[in-house]
Amino acid sequence: MGVEGCTKCIKYMLFFFNFIFWLAGCVILGVSLWLRHDTKTSSLLVLKYDDAEAPNTFYISIYILIAVGAVMMFVGFLGCYGAIQESQCLLGTFFACLVILFACEVAAGIWGFIHKDHISKDVIAFYDTVYDRGEKAEKKDSAVAVLKVFHETLYCCGKNAIWSNIASWLVEHCPKKTAVIEFIPDCHSKITELFNDKIYLIGIAALVVAVIMIFEMIFSMVLCCGIRNSPVY
Repeated sequence: MGVEGCTKCIKYMLFFFNFIFWLAGCVILGVSLWLRHDTKTSSLLVLKYDDAEAPNTFYISIYILIAVGAVMMFVGFLGCYGAIQESQCLLGTFFACLVILFACEVAAGIWGFIHKDHISKDVIAFYDTVYDRGEKAEKKDSAVAVLKVFHETLYCCGKNAIWSNIASWLVEHCPKKTAVIEFIPDCHSKITELFNDKIYLIGIAALVVAVIMIFEMIFSMVLCCGIRNSPVY
C-alpha cells in the first residue's frame, strides 16, 4: 500500500507537473537547437572581417539553454519516477535539483535582463566597423562581402533609413527591391528587432518553467512529508 487521501492526489498531481516539466525540457532543448541553427542568426554570427568578428555571446547563451533543457528532461524523469515509487530519497534529490535549477534560472534571468541589449549592440558595432572600414579602397571588396550578408538576411541597408545618407559605394549592394524607394529599413533597427524577438521568446519559456518549478517544489515536499507520516511506512 502507498499513501492515501489528499496525499495520493498530490502524488498524481506531482507526476503530472513533472511530465509537463519534462516536456518543457524537451521544448527548451528543441528551441535552443533551432536558435543555434537558425539561418538568420547563424549567417550573421559566423562572419569575420580582418581582426573583427561577430560576438559569440548569443551562442554562449544558447549552449547554456541546451544544457538546461537536457538537465530539465533528466530532473523531470527523476520526479516522475520518484512520485510513482513514493521514494523519499528520489523526491529529496528531485527537490534539491529543483532548488538549484530555480536559483540558476533566477540568476540567468537577472543577468539576461541587465544585458538584454548587449548582444544586439555588439552585432551593430560589428556592422558599423565593417561599414566604416569599407570606405577605404583596399578594404571595400571584403567589406561588401560581409555587409551583403546582413542586407540579404535582414532585408536592410545602411545605418539609417534615409536612402540619401547611405554611402554611394554601398547603394548597389543593397537589396534590389528597396533600391528604388527613398526610405528603407536600416540595419541597426533590424538587428535589434531580430535579437529582441528571440530574447522575448526565451523569456516567456523561462517564466512558464519557473511557475511549474514552484508548484513542483511545493508538491514534492508535501508528498515527501505525507510518505514519512503514512502508517504504511
